[in-house]
Amino acid sequence: MIRFLQTPGPIKKVILGGLLTVVCVLMVVTLVPGFGNSSFLGGGAPGRGVIATVDGNEITTIEVQKQARQMIQRQFPRGGAQASALLPFFASQAAQQLINEDVMLAEADRLGLRATDQEVQDGLQNDPRYGGLKLFDKGNFVGEQEYELRLQEYGLNVSEFEKDVRNQIRVDKLRGLAVGGAVVTEREVRNKFNKENTKIKFDYAVLKKEDVLKGIQANDVELKAFYERNKGSYNNSIPEKRKIRYVLLESAKIQNATQVSQQELQAYYDQHRDEFRVPEQVNVRHILIKTPLPGAGGKVDAKAVDAARQKAEDLVKELKGGGNFAELAKKNSEDTSSAKEGGSLGWIQRGRFPSADVEKVAFSLAKGGTSDIINAGYGFEIVHVDDKQDAHMKTLDEVKPQIEPVMKQQKTTQAVDAQATGLLSQARADGLEKAAAARNLQIVNTDFVSRTDSLPGIGNSPQFTQAVFAQPEKSPPDEAQLPQGFAVFEVLAIQPPSTPSFEQIRSRVEGDFKEERAGTLLTQRTQELSDRAKAGHDLKKAAKEFGATIKTSELVAPDGQVPDIGSMSGPAAAAFDLRPGEISGPINTENTGVVLSLVEKQEPTEQDFAGKKDQIRASLQEEKQEELFRLFVGNLREQMEKSGQIKVNEQELKSVTRTRGEEDEGE
Repeated sequence: MIRFLQTPGPIKKVILGGLLTVVCVLMVVTLVPGFGNSSFLGGGAPGRGVIATVDGNEITTIEVQKQARQMIQRQFPRGGAQASALLPFFASQAAQQLINEDVMLAEADRLGLRATDQEVQDGLQNDPRYGGLKLFDKGNFVGEQEYELRLQEYGLNVSEFEKDVRNQIRVDKLRGLAVGGAVVTEREVRNKFNKENTKIKFDYAVLKKEDVLKGIQANDVELKAFYERNKGSYNNSIPEKRKIRYVLLESAKIQNATQVSQQELQAYYDQHRDEFRVPEQVNVRHILIKTPLPGAGGKVDAKAVDAARQKAEDLVKELKGGGNFAELAKKNSEDTSSAKEGGSLGWIQRGRFPSADVEKVAFSLAKGGTSDIINAGYGFEIVHVDDKQDAHMKTLDEVKPQIEPVMKQQKTTQAVDAQATGLLSQARADGLEKAAAARNLQIVNTDFVSRTDSLPGIGNSPQFTQAVFAQPEKSPPDEAQLPQGFAVFEVLAIQPPSTPSFEQIRSRVEGDFKEERAGTLLTQRTQELSDRAKAGHDLKKAAKEFGATIKTSELVAPDGQVPDIGSMSGPAAAAFDLRPGEISGPINTENTGVVLSLVEKQEPTEQDFAGKKDQIRASLQEEKQEELFRLFVGNLREQMEKSGQIKVNEQELKSVTRTRGEEDEGE
C-alpha cells in the first residue's frame, strides 16, 4: 500500500513539489499588498544559509534555489540562456512562495487542522490535481513500485510528495474555513446572467481616421512648433551604437570534427546499463465484447451478458476455423480505438494490462497463439499474441545509434566550452588578434551598430546584444553564449544616444503631427455626428451629412466582435444600456469614430437562465472566495509580521536574487 498510509506522522516542514497549492500560492504572491518586497519583514534576521523563518520554521537558501530551478524547468523545459538569465527573478518568487506556504501551514497548525490517512487516499483517488499520476486503476492502488516510478517521471520522490499531499489537504481545509462566509445572492446571479447573455442589434455610422488624414496638410511653421512642443518625446531617439569586433566559435564545426571512440561508447554503456534493460512484454491484439453496466439497484441484465458471451464464443469458433483475427477485430471489437488497427494493442509490459486475468492469459500464450474467451469484468475478451519478448539487456551494438549522438553532443559541448575559455583567456592576455590567429579564426569588425542590427554570422541575437551593450568602452574582451556556439568580443567605441534635429526627422515629425491632428479631428467630428443624430432623431440622415458609412450589425453578445468597432466589451459596451431607438454618444477606437442607434434588444429567456444559473452562481462563488482568501491571508501575514513571527535574512535573500551584473558590481 502507499507508504504514507503505512507510516503516518506529523509534518514539520513543507517541501513544495509540482503539485502543491499552485493556485493559492500564486494568487497570494501576486495579490497580497506589498508581497514580494522583503523590506517589510520585521525582527532579527536568521543566520547564514537561511532566507527566512516563519513561526520558527526555517526556509533555507538551498530550498529556495531548488524551488526556483523547478519553476524554471516548468516554465522553460528546454532551458537555455533566457532561463538562466531569469534565475534571480524566479529565486525571488520561490522565496515568497515558500514563506507564504509556511504562513498558511502555521495557521493550520494553530487551528489544529490535520490530514487523515483516509483523506489522503480519497484525495489521490478523486482529486483531479493528482489524476495525471493515475495511481489507482478501477479503485485499486497500482502498487508501491509503480507508484515510485510514476513520481520519478515528475521529478518527485516519495517523501516529498507525501508531505505535499498532506499539506495540500490542510491548506484546503484552511481555505474552506476562510471562505465559508462567501454568499452569492439571487440578484447577483440574475444581473450577471443578463449582462452576459443579452444580445443587441444596431445601426452604426463609421468615421475613419484614414479618411480624416487625407485632408490634413502641414507647413514647416506648424511642424517646427509641434517638434518643439514634443521635443521631449524625441530625446535620445537616435539609439546608442557601438563599434565592435568578435570571433565566432561555431558548435557545428566542432561537432563535425568530434569523434566518439569504441572505448568511450563501452564506458557509457556500462555506466547506464539499467537504461537498456527491456522488460518482458507481449505484442497483442484483442477483440472486446462489452457487457452491460449495472442498472438501477445494481442489477445486471443477465440476458445481455449471455448474448455478449455467445457472441464471443461464436468468434472463438470462427477463429479456430481459420478466421483472420485482425479482420474479425475490425468488424466486431467494441474497443473502437484498437478495432480500426485490427485489434492491435502493441507491445505491453506486465502490470500494464487493464485486467489481471487478461494479462495472465496473454503472457501464458505462445507466439501466434489465440485465447478462448476471458471474462475481464467489463466484457469478454479474446487475445492473440503476435510476438513475445523475454526480459533482456540490449547489446551495445543495438543501442549505439541511440547513445552515440548523445555522447557526441556532450563531447562537443565540452570542447566548445574549453575552446571558448581558452580563446577568451588568451584574448585578455595577448589581444584578440593573436588569440584568433593562433586558432585560425577570423575576426569580424563592424561599423557602429545598434541593438537591432543583424550581424555577420550571428544575425539578430538578444543574448549577444545584451552582452555587448552591457560592456564599458575598451574593456577587456568578453564572451557571449549563442545558439550556434560562442562569440568572444570587445567593444572598440561607443556612440551614445542623441536627440535628432528637426531637419533630421522632419518626415517623422510630419507623420506624428498628422496622426495627432487626425485623432483630435476624428473625436470632434464623432461628437458632432452624435449631437446631430440625437437632435434630429435620425442617425442615417446625420451620417449622410457627415459622409459617414452606415452599417447594421448582426445580433451580438457582450463578448462579440463587430467590424470597425472591435470588441463589444470595450467602449461599445455602453450600447447594452440603450433602449431600442436610442442613439449613443461617440464611441472612439484607435482608428474609428462610431455612433450607433439601437434597433433590437434580445433579452435572455427564463429557460436560458434556468440552464445557466448554477454555472454562474458557481463562478461568482469562486470569485468571492478568491477575494475572501486573499484578504484572509493578507491579514494573517500582516499579523505575523507585526508579532515578529516572520523574520527574513535580507543579505541572504539579496545573494540569491541579484543579477549577474549586480554580482560583478558588488565584487
